[in-house]
Formats: sequence, C-alpha cells, structure tokens
Amino acid sequence: MVTAHHEASHRIFQERPEILGPVFGLLGVPPPPKAVGEVLTPDTTEIRPVERRVDSVLRIEPSDGSDSFLLAIEAQGKRDPDKEASWAYYVAHLRAKYDLPVLLLVVCHDKATAKWASGPFTCGALGWTALSTHPLVLGPENVPVITDPSVAARDLAMATFSALTHGRSQDVGAILDALARALRATDKKSADYYSDLLDVGLGNTRAGTEWRQLMTFVSYFPGRGTLREEAYLEGKEVGRAEAMAEERAGTVVRILGQRLIPVPEDVRERVTTCTDLDTLARWLDRAFIVHSAEEIFDEDTPPEA
Repeated sequence: MVTAHHEASHRIFQERPEILGPVFGLLGVPPPPKAVGEVLTPDTTEIRPVERRVDSVLRIEPSDGSDSFLLAIEAQGKRDPDKEASWAYYVAHLRAKYDLPVLLLVVCHDKATAKWASGPFTCGALGWTALSTHPLVLGPENVPVITDPSVAARDLAMATFSALTHGRSQDVGAILDALARALRATDKKSADYYSDLLDVGLGNTRAGTEWRQLMTFVSYFPGRGTLREEAYLEGKEVGRAEAMAEERAGTVVRILGQRLIPVPEDVRERVTTCTDLDTLARWLDRAFIVHSAEEIFDEDTPPEA
C-alpha cells in the first residue's frame, strides 16, 4: 500500500531537484553540474493489462552539455522479492522507450531494507548472468543526520530528506528541531512547503506528532500576534466549536430517539446541519419535553409537558 511517507520520499526529488547534487555525492557518483530535472511519466505499462509504475522518473539534463540520462526513483519500505524483477523491467523498459542511459535509485528508511535493496539482482540460467541490476540506495547508513540549524538552513531539501529518512531513529528529535529552527529564518513559501511535506511524510508516527507539536511553538511564534499564529489559533477555536455543535446536535437526535419519538429526515437534517450553539442548546432542552420532533423548533409557544 502506498503511504504518505512513501510518497514524500520520492516526490521531493520531483519538486526539489536541487537535492540531486548532494544525493549523488552521498552515493559516490559524480554529480551532474547544475542539472535540470524534467519529470517524466512513471507509467511503464504494456499493451497487455499489466500495470507497472515507477514511483518517479526524471530526465536529467546536465548544464555542461554532457549526456542526459534518466533517474528512476523507488521508495521502498520493506523487502519485497517481487521488486527484483520489477526493477530490472523498469530499467530495461525506460532504456528502450527513451533511448537514454538509466540509473535506478531506491530510497529506504531502515538499514535491513537498504542492505537488501543494494543488490545486485541477477537473472540468468546455467551459471550465466543474462541481466544484472545494481540499484543506487539511500538509507540511514548514508543519509546524513542533520542536527545543526545552520547546516539545515543551507540545504532545506536535504535537511527535510534527512528527517524523512531518519524518522524512526533516536536522532529524529534533534533533526526536527534543527529543521524547525531553519524554517523560521527562510521565506514563508519554502517554510510552508517543507513543513507540509514533512507533516504528510511522517504521518501518524511518533516523529510526525513531535513535528506538529514542534511547529506549533517554533513556526507560529506564540504570543507575537503574527498572522500565522492568529490563523492557527482561530482554526483551533473554529474546530472546537464545530466539534461541540456536532456533539450537541447528535445529543438532540439521540434524546428524541430514546423517548421513542420519530425523527423525520427533514428534522434530522435541520438539527445536524445547525452550527449555532445557542440554538442547539434550546433544542436540546426541548428534546426532553416535546411530544413530536417538530416541536423542538417551536420557540414562541413552549410545548406542554
């Protein structure tokens, strides 16, 4: 199943191609100078009804005029023997389709998966290798742990990628703190992008919860009266009022039901779509004494008990 963490781990390469330079450096592969990355379709489906799709595919165009190549990127959460054949197919298909050299990059979030993903994966028979796939692998072993805010500020994309990759490690708190501090000093557009990407990518994990709590205090400058802080606090208040209205409306309907009073659909809809807490309070009081559901709306003449 494709998770938010999975999606964020490869989407960052599409949306922030500047990360490719330092990533190639980590892998020991000469980085293309000031390369431009063009996002290509990840679909490698054949005419037959068999769907195969790479997570991300980029066409890399080096600025120095050297040869272009394709970078196929896969986010891998666990060992999957089926990927050995799929990855070989991706490389061969993309090579034939675009007539360009292909590199396969696999992004992992734990050491065991990263070790397996490094391959090589061979295909052959009778002692002869017909095809061999050698993925480039990024994982906790070679992605730096960035805990210095100044380092994070110099490369927000890599700092975010570090947090995604080390989301399960004991160092994640320090990584998140450094990134949060770096985002305070950058422009709003970049801060919002990386904050949201990490929020989605870490999901409902311990690190995700820590990140959301951290951004509440770091990004919104509590007590300073900034627009983001006011919007954040207003959003919390609106959400609390909506939840209270929903609960109060549900109570009105339940009380009528417990008193065996039929609740027509139009009455139910009027109650459950009401967001005014005072109005709902009056309807709630009446729900205990009315003889029909419609009577809760009769505010001029109190019904007889």
